[in-house]
Amino acid sequence: MAEVKELELVENETKVDKNRTLVLYNDDVNTFEFVIDSLVKICKHELMQAEQCTWIVHYNGKCSVKEGNFRDLRPMRQALSEKGLTAKIH
Repeated sequence: MAEVKELELVENETKVDKNRTLVLYNDDVNTFEFVIDSLVKICKHELMQAEQCTWIVHYNGKCSVKEGNFRDLRPMRQALSEKGLTAKIH
């Protein structure tokens, strides 16, 4: 019985960990080209995807740029932040 509860706990933790989103926020400092280039290099976006995300950030103030688990998104968030971009994991 204890094994079943432990297995359920591990499954629930895994599901929660996979449902994270990296959100990029708008700023008045960085250029479109800089943001697009950053998304291509850091988040491995295709050029068109990066351009679309940049426009969404510009008009809506934020955009979900990547989904995944916290361990995969954390280095991307850190790299975006080091480039002067505002990003958070939700």
